[in-house]
Amino acid sequence: MPRMWWVVGVVVLAAIFSAYIGWTAQRVERLHTRAQSAERSLDAHLMRRAAAAAVVAEQAETVELYAAARLALDAEPGERESAENDLTRQLQAVPLKPSDPAVRTLIATSRRVVLARQVHTDLVRDALSARRRLIVRLLRLARSYPRPEYFDIVEPALPDLPPLVAVPIPTAPPEDALPAKAL
Repeated sequence: MPRMWWVVGVVVLAAIFSAYIGWTAQRVERLHTRAQSAERSLDAHLMRRAAAAAVVAEQAETVELYAAARLALDAEPGERESAENDLTRQLQAVPLKPSDPAVRTLIATSRRVVLARQVHTDLVRDALSARRRLIVRLLRLARSYPRPEYFDIVEPALPDLPPLVAVPIPTAPPEDALPAKAL
């Protein structure tokens, strides 16, 4: 009888350990998937910002800004950080009028880039932290996923958008203010 409890204990411990390994493997997969998704989202926001910068450059007839925007749009993955940093420097050098709709679009997309970069950085940090865990390294649970990389760019310091003017909505006058209808 005492041997049976020992066998049951070993089986229970093996089940708990295998459940922990399964949970860890799923977490590693989920973190890498989210990091890849955040990278694609950041890339999309960077493309929108470069396109908006190209529009602003065409309107302002700024050759340097247009060239930096085109380089950012056409950059290969290895050259992307450098091209985006050049675009940011050009944007900071050009005087922008926040009242212009194209500039408003550029500022809004730049804010989205900052947010997307922060989300991407957080997810990459979490994925790399999961990869460094001993059990993940020993069992090579992250071997099928590419190592996520940080994307380091200078955050743009663009002017604040002026508040939008609220258009008053007409309201119906109170019923007692209406003239009485003649029958």
